[in-house]
Amino acid sequence: MKTTMLRTLAEPNRLQMVELLRDGPLSVGEIAEELGIRQPQASKHLRILSDAGIVEVDVVANRRIYKLRYLAFQELDAWLASFRRLWEGRLDRLDDYLKELQSKDGKREGKP
Repeated sequence: MKTTMLRTLAEPNRLQMVELLRDGPLSVGEIAEELGIRQPQASKHLRILSDAGIVEVDVVANRRIYKLRYLAFQELDAWLASFRRLWEGRLDRLDDYLKELQSKDGKREGKP
């Protein structure tokens, strides 16, 4: 899921579509207009986003309304959390190391 999602979002128009949909559902026409692209092109990108499980579509009369699938982003967030924990641990160790160095420097200079 993560690889497919990241590969799908690597395309600039699709990433912009996701950013537009962050604020709420939009029709294909609204998305195309916002991005300055033709509607068939927008539909193609939205189909790829849908196939990747990033968006879902509601059909209302003759309009297709797209919205984000929050579960996909929750899964991505859970994956990213493992990296956040890793980096926070490394930053904590770096902070401890810097404090240790400062303490040693202070003792060499005769400071308590």
